[in-house]
Amino acid sequence: MASLLSRVADLALTLDEAGAILGVDSWSSELPVNLADLWVGASLSDTLLDASEDRVDMALVQAMQGRGGRVDLVHRLEGVPDGLPVQYQVMAGEGGQIFFVGQDLRSDTSLRQQLVNAQQALEQDYWRLRQVETRYRRLFDMVGDAVLVLDALSFRVLEANPRAVELLSEGDKGLVGKVFPRGLDGDSGRALQDMMAETRTVGRAQLHNLLLEDGETRFDVSASFLRQAGEERFLLRLGTRDSLAQKAGAVSGVYLQEMLRNAPDAVVLTDTEGRIMAVNNSFLELAQLVAEEQAIGHSADRWLGRSGVDLSVLLSNLRDKSVVKLFSSTLMPQAGSPAEVEISACRLDEPDGAEYALFIRDVERRVARDHPVSAKLPSSIEQVTQRVGRVPLKDLVRESTDLIEALCIETALEVTQDNRASAAELLGLSRQSLYAKLRRFNIGGDVDPQ
Repeated sequence: MASLLSRVADLALTLDEAGAILGVDSWSSELPVNLADLWVGASLSDTLLDASEDRVDMALVQAMQGRGGRVDLVHRLEGVPDGLPVQYQVMAGEGGQIFFVGQDLRSDTSLRQQLVNAQQALEQDYWRLRQVETRYRRLFDMVGDAVLVLDALSFRVLEANPRAVELLSEGDKGLVGKVFPRGLDGDSGRALQDMMAETRTVGRAQLHNLLLEDGETRFDVSASFLRQAGEERFLLRLGTRDSLAQKAGAVSGVYLQEMLRNAPDAVVLTDTEGRIMAVNNSFLELAQLVAEEQAIGHSADRWLGRSGVDLSVLLSNLRDKSVVKLFSSTLMPQAGSPAEVEISACRLDEPDGAEYALFIRDVERRVARDHPVSAKLPSSIEQVTQRVGRVPLKDLVRESTDLIEALCIETALEVTQDNRASAAELLGLSRQSLYAKLRRFNIGGDVDPQ
């Protein structure tokens, strides 16, 4: 019987009708060994967290009535606030004995926690994507120039902003779904088709002084070729030359400046040497500055990166590629602790004094998988290597050593089921040295060397 129970259950208990544990018939090697001896003779309710005690009485009553059943209980476990969750199958035996045959649910609990963490991360990414989409949709509609997104194979219009509909559509028929070019003079339409063929090869092209179908309105057009998720798109911008379009462009420029100034991410405009030309309110808040004048004229590396290396690498990439995405760095505020940030940057085609735009996002509070030492140490060697250039080498070596030492101690505690004397022997340390390291790395909660 004991052999059979050991194969089908992680632990099996024999109780009397009052709920006292008469014996332990099966005990998994993954459970703390010292608990089995402590439980014999004790009441089952005394081994449980308070939230589980009422379920024991109900399970005992049902078993004595011959119904048996299933009950989920959570046992107290030293150093583990959530306890030891076990799912028991309860059945009545001979002579008033009651059998509790249990399955350890810790692996299921861990899996559920990982699922919750993943779901939270997905929800944050989803809402962040929705916010970005809303901002750029608003910007798309506000732009004073006509903007079109075309399918590069069929040349059908996929998206068009209100200005494009006003400029090119016939009455109220709209543009979406129609083949482009349309609404243009014949020669201008053919020139635009030739330009899009060129754009597919070189990625970007421009044409000037084209005519609309009315033969009076002239416009300039710029086109970009995009590949996204296996699909090919043309992005067209048509800017009319009449005073009305210029006025609309000026108004939209005011709106754009206002939006960037109040954007949730920090925005910094710099010259080619990295000197700050303008910043928005979010950057002032992140850098803990009172006024924009405190930043203008200073090099951005005064706040970005622990040295000038980060900024020089970023600017070098901008000169070569025009666009840089998700560049990891550190922002050093005027006072307080540094913050981990991600920088996306681009080169400005019409700088008006500024050459580069930096978009800075604080990533300190991103959801990450819990790790006992993550509050003080990087969670992996990969994270250590990502900090090269932002942290001195001697600090990286010390953090790497601390990380490996802490992970080894955690592994030893897991192997020995949190038996610290055995863990110290496994690591080749004295118990006093192990307790000192546990306190240093804040592993295992309260540490009592006695």
